This record gives sequence, C-alpha cells and structure tokens, in this order.
Amino acid sequence: MQPIDRLKTAIEPFRQEIINHKVYSAIKTIDDLTIFMQYHVYAVWDFMSLLKTLQNQLTCTSVPWYPTGSANTRYLINEIVAGEESDIDLMGERKSHFEMYLEAMEQAGADRSQIGNFLSILQQNGSLEQALLASDTPKAASDFVKYTFAIINSQKAHLQSAVFTFGREDLIPGMFLSMIQDLNMNFPGNISRFTYYLERHIEVDGDHHSHLALQMTANLCGDKDAFWQEAEQATIASLQQRIRLWDGVYETLLTRQAASTPVDTAFA
Repeated sequence: MQPIDRLKTAIEPFRQEIINHKVYSAIKTIDDLTIFMQYHVYAVWDFMSLLKTLQNQLTCTSVPWYPTGSANTRYLINEIVAGEESDIDLMGERKSHFEMYLEAMEQAGADRSQIGNFLSILQQNGSLEQALLASDTPKAASDFVKYTFAIINSQKAHLQSAVFTFGREDLIPGMFLSMIQDLNMNFPGNISRFTYYLERHIEVDGDHHSHLALQMTANLCGDKDAFWQEAEQATIASLQQRIRLWDGVYETLLTRQAASTPVDTAFA
C-alpha cells in the first residue's frame, strides 16, 4: 500500500464521523443555520491563513525573488491560491471564499460582529490568543483556530500540506454534500449566496483543488516514512478538532431549541 493510501485508511473513521455528524440534521430553521455560520466562519478564515502559509513556505513571496523549491509544487500551491483568494462569486465578481462567506452570512441574517471584532483586534495587536479572548469567540471555534495556527507555526510544510489536504480540501466536498440537500427547499430566497458557496466548494475542491493538494502532500512527504507518520498524526488531530467544532455548534443548537420550545403546563 502506498503511504498516501495508508494515511487515507487511518483517517477514514474520523472523516466519516464528520461527514455524518448529527449537526447537519439539527439545522432546521434559518436561525439554526446562522448559528452554524457564526462558528464555521472561523474555519473559513483560518483555512486562508493555512493556505497563505503554504504559499509563503513553498514559493518566493519576498523581494528580491529567487527560485524556491520545486517548480511543480510552486505550481500546485499557486493554482490553489488563485482559486481560493480570487474566485468568481454569485454575481460574477472576483472575491475570496472568505469574502463570499461573509456576504452569505449577511444575506442569511447571521451576526458578523464576532468574527469582525476578532479580525479587528488581531490586526491591531497581532495576538491570536488575545483576539480570540477579547472577541468572545466560542471555545470550540477558538480551539479549532488555535490548532490550525499550531500547525502554521510548526514551520513544517509537510504537516501544513497534510492538514490542508486531508483536513480541508479532500474533506470539504463530502462534508458539504451532507448539508446542501435540503437547504434550498427549507430556506428559499435566504441562502442563495451560501448555497453558491457550498456548490462552488463541491465543484472546485471535489475535483481540481483536492487533486492538486493530494499531489502537493505526496511531493512534500516523498519517501520519508517519518514525514508520513507525522502527517497522519497531525491530520487525525485536525479532524478531531473539526468534530469538536461541530459538537460545539450542535450543543449550542440544542440549547437554543430547548429554550424556544413551549413548556406544556397542562399537567403541572
């Protein structure tokens, strides 16, 4: 068995747990969806941070410019960056996927103040920990972002690529397919931008980007068994963080739904 196939086998139980997570079926109203989005937007943002870290690691992004690393790997990451940072939105305009997501949140009526405060504070003082704390970011989202930045700060491109590939690009299509089936029917007119965002990820990540990311990880790990073992451990940890993120959303939804359910006092 090839190393990449062994890694896929090892992470499959976690992958299936995410794809079949109970949070998707708990999203019953537009208010439920907005809660989901207010958690998920942090993963959309730190995805871009992980992506740009890989570009910085694998290409020359400073001046003076020098050829850096493998030209094949440079091509792979630059191709992904172009699609994620400057894709076409629902109106035919160039946007990053994060900007598309913010617009989808606005259309659905989701509160964007928390993610906005987080980014504003982070830009001001540069401290991820302080920004997460001061913006009152939910713990599940905060832990998710902290793990992503632990991988970013590892300075190990093979770990960053593995988490990017198997915790994000290769995972996203199956994860979103679990959500999208009933969204249009349940929330007509409120989520056209969110539906487009999901469909765009399914189309792009399920085909072109996931293949590029797989090749990038294979190139970076090469024939080094230690790299593949580290990549497997880091990927499993990233998938566990995703499960905890979805658990956090699910628990919040259950709490809100229970609070809004009328109490039957007929037999009180």
